[in-house]
Amino acid sequence: MRVLMVEDATDLAETVSARLAKVGIACDLALSITDAEDHLAVQRYDALVLDINLPDGSGTELLRTLRAGGDRTPVLMLTALVSVDSRVDALDLGADDYLVKPFDQRELEARLRALVRREATQKSDTIRLGPLAYAPSQKSATLSDTRLTLTPREAALLEILMRFPDQYLSKERLYDGLFAFNDADVGLNAIELYIARLRKRLAGSSVRIETQRGVGYRITDDG
Repeated sequence: MRVLMVEDATDLAETVSARLAKVGIACDLALSITDAEDHLAVQRYDALVLDINLPDGSGTELLRTLRAGGDRTPVLMLTALVSVDSRVDALDLGADDYLVKPFDQRELEARLRALVRREATQKSDTIRLGPLAYAPSQKSATLSDTRLTLTPREAALLEILMRFPDQYLSKERLYDGLFAFNDADVGLNAIELYIARLRKRLAGSSVRIETQRGVGYRITDDG
């Protein structure tokens, strides 16, 4: 999962970004509406975390612009404004969820997972494919009831693949889901490394990851 956080409180934004990275969620940061527009012009995101009060305007105006342009990226409004009117206005403009500061990091992560789950083919809290099961909230997987040892990025990659079973996902799509702009030193070929690691974890089972040259990767079950 890759998210864009639009928040001008630098300390908060960097703290949230660092914690998201630890659970395998890539997070880019924008400190203003202008910064956010620059990011959105070149990058696709699974979700946006959008503050309302920003230095160059209101986050609701950015939300209005996105929805008017047909952009349906899930948006979680994050703000210190607690009035019902503020929440209603944001939701009426097309926000998908709302979280008031201060907040618990675990709740933010859970809400982001819920937003992304709505867009995926597999929508349940536990994703299953034959003998393979993955729990997004725990970032854990079991194969024939035996727990797999996964790094955060391996878990994130497995989740993306399992959300879209039997569908080929491009290397670029997978890369975008794993790495933020501040991971610029990581090349696209890193996906091949993580795919190889996952294949080793799945070896001997009916679940496999297939490659179609020029198209991408998909996870499937032969059982």
